[in-house]
Amino acid sequence: MADKKPKREESKGDSSKVTFNIDKAKNFPDWYDRAIEVAQMVDTRYPLKGMNAWMPYGFKALKLMMRQMEMLLDAKDHHEVYFPMLVPESIFGKESEFLKGFSGESFVVTHAGKNPLTEKLYIRPTSETVMYSMVREWIRSFADLPLKLYQTVNVFRYETRMTRPMLRVREVVKFKEAHTFHATSKDADSQIKEGIEIYSEFFDMLMIPYLVVKTLPWDTFAGAEYNFDFMSVIPDGKGIELASVINLGTKFAKAYDLKYETEKGDHEYVHQTCYGISERELGVVMAIHGDNKGLILPPLIAPIQIVIVPIYFAGREDPVRKMCNEVLGKLTKLGFRVEFDDSGKTPGEKYYKWEARGVPVRIEIGPRDVEAGKAVSVRRDTGAKASVPVAELEKSIRLAFEEINKTLKENGQRYFSARVLHFATTKEVKEKYTERLGMLGLPWCGDQGCAKKLEKDIDIPTIGFKPYEGKGQKCASCGKTAGVTELFFGRTY
Repeated sequence: MADKKPKREESKGDSSKVTFNIDKAKNFPDWYDRAIEVAQMVDTRYPLKGMNAWMPYGFKALKLMMRQMEMLLDAKDHHEVYFPMLVPESIFGKESEFLKGFSGESFVVTHAGKNPLTEKLYIRPTSETVMYSMVREWIRSFADLPLKLYQTVNVFRYETRMTRPMLRVREVVKFKEAHTFHATSKDADSQIKEGIEIYSEFFDMLMIPYLVVKTLPWDTFAGAEYNFDFMSVIPDGKGIELASVINLGTKFAKAYDLKYETEKGDHEYVHQTCYGISERELGVVMAIHGDNKGLILPPLIAPIQIVIVPIYFAGREDPVRKMCNEVLGKLTKLGFRVEFDDSGKTPGEKYYKWEARGVPVRIEIGPRDVEAGKAVSVRRDTGAKASVPVAELEKSIRLAFEEINKTLKENGQRYFSARVLHFATTKEVKEKYTERLGMLGLPWCGDQGCAKKLEKDIDIPTIGFKPYEGKGQKCASCGKTAGVTELFFGRTY
């Protein structure tokens, strides 16, 4: 009696399955929490609210993501440093606006065991104060400028709003903060432009859609001259700040006596900028690109880029296992991050697991594939399959990665465009807008009084503004046409 042909356990049968029985579009908060749990990104059971334990898979994704940012900074002559976590109160409070902005959410150390400290120590909510008190010793003359530094550290803020892993936490595990020092205000303004360019490239690499806005004075970073925010939107309609690029002017320099000697022998205060990102970006990648099967990770930051799943048939396991190991060795040598899942689970269970974890490409190999010298490649984003000669796997996978990136970018932009709404009047907002729709824009003349009136009229907080692409707009508050920009509003994380 002839052997039965081995039957491939197709992923097609699982494609209609809602992995978590939670619809992302209808119940994003529960979907997000479940996706993190099943993908084993972080463990939220730590007994302090807003602080989580990072699991190996999630921490690898986080490190891969942050490394991309560090490489971008390195390429623009930024230098990595490290500064202490604890900041003496005498240093923390030197810049009054900064103290006012952060003291209410900073953790404070008052004792060492049972012994009271002679001075309170603030656990860094960000590092301006501790860095600037030290950097003044590093800058002597114009020849030391510009100085561009960054560090990737954890920071702590007593977040009183509802926390959610990565998106809003009390311990930010990976906070990349850059701090730059310049001779003139013009140089600082140029650095702001470079900071925006660096972040734009970073978010484009992650396929995160965004809007760059300049904040209003009451939303500007404590102690800053002005700042720009990168904003995106989460599936529940809330806006989320991805990053800020901040011009600090000379406020901190005056507070910390940061001066340099000019070519003429005079002494001037340095001009400063700063900009930061955190693990929040990883949460946004998951939130925007994931589906009802779980995560969809861009190949660039996926801890495992390719998973090999054997399709065994009784008595013919060895040839399949041998080819799987050969493919594993070949792809690993080529620099791919590859996993061979040779566990005792069924193929369907493996599909479920690796789809939930967002692995970009799955390779299936069964007895018939061995005989043909081929493997089946499956894309996580679309589920598209292709039978590929083993000799051509590298080319096929690299092409698949390019296509995945293109699809994620296109889907992300389509998603974002549908969640940033534009209105001409407050009446339109009241008639057509609901908070689940996302952020909204209204024409604004630039007067702060008008901005506050619009905020009050629609009862939605301001986010920031940017130039209108079109012309002929009238301020939605006063009706003026001169100098009109678009002012954005939204509930945010």
